Amino acid sequence: MKMSRLYMPTLREVPADAEIPSHKLLLRAGMIRKLVSGVYSYLPLGFRVIEKIEKIVREEMNKAGSQEVLMSAIQPKELWEESGRWADFGPEMFRLKDRNEREFCLGPTHEEIFTDLIRNELKSYKQLPLNIYQVQTKYRDEKRPRFGVMRSREFIMKDAYSFDKDVSGMNESYMDMWRAYEKAFTRCNLNFRVVEGDSGAMGDGDSHEFTAMSSVGESEIAYCKDCDYAATDEKAKVVYSIDNKEENLEIEEIHTPGIKTIENLVEFFGIDASNFVKTLLVRISDEVIAVLIPGDRELNHTKLVNHFKVPEHELEMLDEEGVKNVTGAEVGFAGPIDLKQDIKILMDSRVKKMKNFIIGANKTDYHIKNVNIDDISAEEVEDLLLVKENDECPKCGSGLLIERGIEVGNIFQLGTKYSDGLDATFLDENGKSSKFWMGSYGIGITRTMAAIIEQYHDDKGIIWPLSVAPYHVIITVVNAKKDDQMELGEKLYNQLIDKGIEVLIDDRKERAGVKFTDAELIGIPIRITVGRDAKESVVEFSVRGKEDKIKINSNEIFEKVQEVFNEQGLKL
Repeated sequence: MKMSRLYMPTLREVPADAEIPSHKLLLRAGMIRKLVSGVYSYLPLGFRVIEKIEKIVREEMNKAGSQEVLMSAIQPKELWEESGRWADFGPEMFRLKDRNEREFCLGPTHEEIFTDLIRNELKSYKQLPLNIYQVQTKYRDEKRPRFGVMRSREFIMKDAYSFDKDVSGMNESYMDMWRAYEKAFTRCNLNFRVVEGDSGAMGDGDSHEFTAMSSVGESEIAYCKDCDYAATDEKAKVVYSIDNKEENLEIEEIHTPGIKTIENLVEFFGIDASNFVKTLLVRISDEVIAVLIPGDRELNHTKLVNHFKVPEHELEMLDEEGVKNVTGAEVGFAGPIDLKQDIKILMDSRVKKMKNFIIGANKTDYHIKNVNIDDISAEEVEDLLLVKENDECPKCGSGLLIERGIEVGNIFQLGTKYSDGLDATFLDENGKSSKFWMGSYGIGITRTMAAIIEQYHDDKGIIWPLSVAPYHVIITVVNAKKDDQMELGEKLYNQLIDKGIEVLIDDRKERAGVKFTDAELIGIPIRITVGRDAKESVVEFSVRGKEDKIKINSNEIFEKVQEVFNEQGLKL
């Protein structure tokens, strides 16, 4: 491709609303443009990257025995009502009506649609197992779209669904997809971890997330350096020891004027935050609940909604007026004793082991100290906490480490959740009607593109791995007005294209500085500069992200390009 013809509207300034490197660089490199908040257009260079990622994913899915289809993005309400998810999915679902007032949604995911297809087509165990996938646009009305294509309202996703006759078949399909995902993300040159995930509204079985490690990732993962345990912070089991053998002391009310936060209470009482119990007041499905957790810990909202088996959007913290109605006090003084309303009280299991702790008194400017578990009537829940660094590994007991990451893929064991809901059956070996055992498997194509940039960039621009780069080689003709430079540049351009290499040639009549700046910004991996030595057929050869620049005869270019391909594990 000649850059004089390429639609590549690069920007010199960082857009004001761009927060993270991938967002900034995709905009500056002319690869995407924002239409409205959370909705983007993909320009030629960006679209080529998407096609490369899709190609890798398709190849690995096909090798794993999956077959590609394409389903509608417009989905009827009736199917979602059959599965019970029309109401549960919540405000993230785009809903619409046709001219006849029939209700539809723009598909955020496709479990119902694929199940409906299969229940009408597959009737015998002899047709199983089956794995089918699509690459398609998905729609989710994110409350706060951010980070460019990382959390957008419209995104490209590969989603696959497996159908098996029994649980062992489902498990085998699950592992087939696990291995296919590992291969796909490895080919994208991503540094990733596979971690236990929360199934949420998707299913009832195991789930795992494929997380690209990045300091800007929205996900936190806990992992053990001494064993293979790894889980998202939503899923990670919290294990830590409390060994308090104090004698129970006498309860005492303490005047704490204006002392509302744990930090201020720690300073006021001169003790560690672990000696307090926080009372959090929440509303779940219109029911107000008090949740008790140790003062030095944070509530895991996902574990709480899973306990009640409700979607996360049905959980909200009480506002100031709601707190006053329940406690009779201002915010900051809530406690589980003498609440003004008769509400359910839950406590994390660690609270039961605490001694002589401090709680709010449900009275403005007062707390109660020396409270013990016998003073409280609450339902115990094993684990309601967010994991912290150095918590004990649930598998081996070592201290856990915490890192941030970007979820680029997930796999779910759905069991018979959707075949039950949609009454999808087949005849087994004995002629008996049985439900399909299903799995669901997603890869965020556009999110993977952003994750690659987060791992491969510098202060000058993107550094694409060869496997996903929009072009393999960029030939920069320093002065396009010089015939000798243009002739050599075009000669190399045509020779490399004939060898099956994707090449950009910067033949623009621009200043050399502009050309070099753009080459750094768009991140084409292999760089050939044709300049003043063109008469001697000598060019400069370099690789984006490496400092070494060498001058070689143009006849040696193909061999040098081949070396870089070999270094990155690719074949020409």
